[in-house]
Amino acid sequence: MIQKSIKIREKNIDYTLKVNKRSKNIRLTVHPDGRCVVTAPRYIPQFIINSFLINKSEWLISKIEYYLNLKTGPCKSKKEKKEEYLKYKENATLLVKERIEYFNTFYNYKWNRIVIRNQKTRWGSCSKRGNLNFNYKIVFLSKRAADYIVVHELCHLREFNHSHNFWSLVSQTIPDYLEIRKELKNKGLELS
Repeated sequence: MIQKSIKIREKNIDYTLKVNKRSKNIRLTVHPDGRCVVTAPRYIPQFIINSFLINKSEWLISKIEYYLNLKTGPCKSKKEKKEEYLKYKENATLLVKERIEYFNTFYNYKWNRIVIRNQKTRWGSCSKRGNLNFNYKIVFLSKRAADYIVVHELCHLREFNHSHNFWSLVSQTIPDYLEIRKELKNKGLELS
């Protein structure tokens, strides 16, 4: 393993280069503590690795920033995670309720209740009982990404699936939903 550094978009990014004789492709991993690891086949020239990193720069920087901003690394204790959740829960509740009320002027759906959770793998979910659940970390997202999550779950009140009809409902108020989904996918949490 070799420690390396590359300048991408005016940022110095440190990474560990692991040479693996069985690898056939270059792989890039960003760990929750912010460490970057590049695994490459033996005899790959450095300029090809650099080119690979530059091509992946948007994904790489968004992953690093996500982990730094949300501080979700393993070094955070359960107590610290709970404190962070409690600190932002009220802001998340206000944000979600306000955006649901706004978007529901277009859809006119009925829901049972809204719950803000500390979910590990999802931005939001909708239950068959009409409960809308949202990750408190929605407050850290851009307005358009937060709006997409709200609309996504709101539309599940009508279509409890990801059919063509469901995406048609979403696109009524979020026409660029495909682009936003891609951004959210890069952030590491899933929508259901």
